[in-house]
Amino acid sequence: MSEFLPREVREGLEQARKADLRKKNRLTVEAGGVRYPVLRFWSTGFSLEAADAPHLRGLVDIFDRGQHLYQALIVASAEEDGEIAFEFKRNTAASDRAPLDFHRDPDAPIALLPR
Repeated sequence: MSEFLPREVREGLEQARKADLRKKNRLTVEAGGVRYPVLRFWSTGFSLEAADAPHLRGLVDIFDRGQHLYQALIVASAEEDGEIAFEFKRNTAASDRAPLDFHRDPDAPIALLPR
């Protein structure tokens, strides 16, 4: 059906589709101190707009409106229809504290008071 539409109409529809994706998705990817809006996100990767984002590679952070969700190791996999798809080599959930290397008893005292 898109073959029957004029080029200008097809370009306008594509721009409207990308604008809708940007509005719906709240995720951003930070690499080198610069944040890029995520167009689509799935379990094994995500996509960015090709015009705005360079071919990223390496360690990136993924945020949802400022909340740090993941730290991921990525590689660019494909470019299609103005989007660059990235695949995760590693995707680790972010935590606000360091993991414990021992079991903490839930009834253990938080601090000791001097006598």
